[in-house]
Amino acid sequence: MELVAQAKLKTLGDYAHEALKKHFKKTLKWEKPVKKDEDPEALHQMRVGMRRLRTAVSRFGLALDLSKPVSDKNIGKIARRLGTLRDLDVLKESLENTYRPNLPHKEQKSLQTAFDALSKQREDALEGVQATFKDEHYKSLKQGMNEWLENPSYLPVASLPMQELLPDLLLPEVSSLLLDPGWLVGTQVENAKVVIPKGLKADKIEKELATNGEMLHTLRKQAKRVRYQMELFTELYGESYSVYVADVKNIQDILGSIQDSVVLGEWLTDVFESEIETKLPTFANLLAENRYKLWQQWQPLQERYLKPETRHGFHLTILHPLTV
Repeated sequence: MELVAQAKLKTLGDYAHEALKKHFKKTLKWEKPVKKDEDPEALHQMRVGMRRLRTAVSRFGLALDLSKPVSDKNIGKIARRLGTLRDLDVLKESLENTYRPNLPHKEQKSLQTAFDALSKQREDALEGVQATFKDEHYKSLKQGMNEWLENPSYLPVASLPMQELLPDLLLPEVSSLLLDPGWLVGTQVENAKVVIPKGLKADKIEKELATNGEMLHTLRKQAKRVRYQMELFTELYGESYSVYVADVKNIQDILGSIQDSVVLGEWLTDVFESEIETKLPTFANLLAENRYKLWQQWQPLQERYLKPETRHGFHLTILHPLTV
C-alpha cells in the first residue's frame, strides 16, 4: 500500500514536464494543416494549444530552467499571430451563419462589401501566420522545447511535492480574478454593499457596454487565464473544484460572446465608414438583441461571484487538494 502511495506522490517538476510535453505535442500536431490552410478547426486547435503551452510555461516557470526562446513573451507573440487569423474566421462564420440568414435581401446584398473586406484581411493574416512558421522566434521555440523535454533542467523548488504547492500556485491568479473591477460593471455600491439592478432595458445595457465594455473584456481574459491554469490540476482536486472550473469557463464564454458582438459592430462600422444603424438597421438590431440576451445570462454569474460566501468557498476549495 505504501509503495502505491509513493508512486502517486508527484513533484512539481513531474507535473511541469507532463504539461509542457502534452501541450507542445498537441500544438505541433496541427502545424501542417495550418500551414496549408486546410481547415479552420486546425487553426483553432493550434491556437488553443499554444495558449495552453504558454500557461504551462508561465505557471511552472518558477521551477524550470528554460532557454530564452521558451518564454511567455515569445509564445505569446506566436499565439497572437494565430489569433489574428482565427478571429477573422470566427467573424466570417458569425456573419455567414448567425446573421446573414436573418437579414432582408437588401442588407444581405450590402453585406458583400464586408465579405470582400474580410477576404482581403484574411489573406494578409494568413501570410503573417505562414511567415511566423519560417521565422527564428518559432524555430528557436521548437528547438528549445524539444531540447528541454529530452534533457529537462529544473530549479530546486521542482523537487517538492505538488500537493504542498498547489494553493500557492493557484491562489494569486484566483484572487486577481475575484478582485477584477469588471465584476462591478452595471452595479451600484450602496453602504459598502454591491447592488445589481435587475430588469435593465436594452438601451441601458448598450450604454453600459459602450462605456465599460473594455473592463468586461479584461475580466474575460483573466477568467481564461484562471481556467487554463485550473485545468492543469483537475485530477488533484474533488468535485467542487470542477464546479468552479465550469463556472470560470462559463464566465469566459459569455463575456467572450459579448466582446465578439461588440467587435463585429465596430468592424462593420470601419468597413462601411458609417454607423451600421444607417447601412444595416436590421443587423444592428440583431446585434443589440444578442447582447441583451447575453447580459441576462451574465447577471446570475455576476451576482453569485459578488457574494462573499462564493469567493470564500472558491478559496477554501483551492486550499484543499486531494491528499495522496
